[in-house]
Amino acid sequence: MTFVVTEACIKCKYTDCVEVCPVDCFFEGENMLVIDPELCIDCGVCEPECPAEAIVADTSPNSEKWVELNQKYAALWPNITVQKKPYPGADEWLHVKNKFEKYFSENEK
Repeated sequence: MTFVVTEACIKCKYTDCVEVCPVDCFFEGENMLVIDPELCIDCGVCEPECPAEAIVADTSPNSEKWVELNQKYAALWPNITVQKKPYPGADEWLHVKNKFEKYFSENEK
């Protein structure tokens, strides 16, 4: 099992999870983070730290899409190892649903 970041991170990009990760497995895109499933050691410390509840186990229902997305973009985006300020206006985006189709960006930070 590994953990993945879902669309709830889009336009929020809180980095509380990065601060607690013991293996630096987070990677940063323009408006979301992803986890490299090859680096993740399944410790789970990141999951409760996410204010957007965007981090789930890869065994969660409907997680297949997110496993693939996390794996793809972890190979393309730069590694993030320190906590940063959230995305501008993150609190307003916190409970917006279905953000992937409208707002996901493939661009790196």
